[in-house]
Amino acid sequence: MPIEPTSKIWMNGEMVPWADAQVHVLTHTLHYGTGVFEGIRAYETDDGPAIFRLTEHIERLHSSAKILMMDMPYSVDELVEACKLVVRESGLPSCYVRPIAYYGYGEMGLATGACTTDVAIACWPWGAYLGDDAVTKGVRMKISSWARHDHNIMPPASKTTGNYVNSTLAKMEALNAGYDEAIMLNLQGMVSECTGENIFVARHGRLITPPLVAGALEGITQNAVMTIARDLGFEVAVDGMARSDLYIAEEMFVCGTAAEVSAVNSVDDREIPCPGPMTAAIAEAYADAVRAKTDRYKDWCEHVG
Repeated sequence: MPIEPTSKIWMNGEMVPWADAQVHVLTHTLHYGTGVFEGIRAYETDDGPAIFRLTEHIERLHSSAKILMMDMPYSVDELVEACKLVVRESGLPSCYVRPIAYYGYGEMGLATGACTTDVAIACWPWGAYLGDDAVTKGVRMKISSWARHDHNIMPPASKTTGNYVNSTLAKMEALNAGYDEAIMLNLQGMVSECTGENIFVARHGRLITPPLVAGALEGITQNAVMTIARDLGFEVAVDGMARSDLYIAEEMFVCGTAAEVSAVNSVDDREIPCPGPMTAAIAEAYADAVRAKTDRYKDWCEHVG
């Protein structure tokens, strides 16, 4: 999707005009992929824009950096306030927010000890990643030939820029084959996640999502969906799944900040009922929650002021 520029981007503590927010061609992370980032959404509410689970996203950013042994020059609280400032300055009622921490210009080579960490935060308008009608129409999925990272190869628990080469290869393979998205298995052949979303499958009337040991990122949207599903009275379990479990799913959806809640209508050309009743109910409740329309979830929405 093309990016629609906004007025300014936060870079290392200063608001910089969009066109001036640039980095040097010898920026370390450009060469080695050793950056960490987050995808966050701000939604329009009755009390102005609010960023969904902002603090948890920034805490995960810090955790990702810790896994890479990357020193973060700004605290969680400072980056939370910077995200609010960026959204506030944009004037947008709703938007996608992208914080990124990366090693900047000045050092080259694989060792990062002498590198400084730069941090930037941008926001722009962005619709649902898999399409605005994905929740009702559903998306076509393909099992990727690319395996998901192993924990001792590229730590999937860190939302690292370089990790997404893996996701890009799987995504492009699926698109070029005529599908909407790819599902990735781990090296043991168990279901992990999609290229940018967590997976939920309904079997025998309960929802199942793969465990973190399968290589899935610990999703903040995934956590919200599990809470909402249980509050709606659905049974939710974290359990291993083989690809055949996907083929015989009673219903299936994926979720993430960018994709929100998107139904799945087929996997490897095996049709799946779409949208299933649990998917529809969860998607509706999630849409209300992110817009601060549900009292029990209002603390998930951090208003920008």
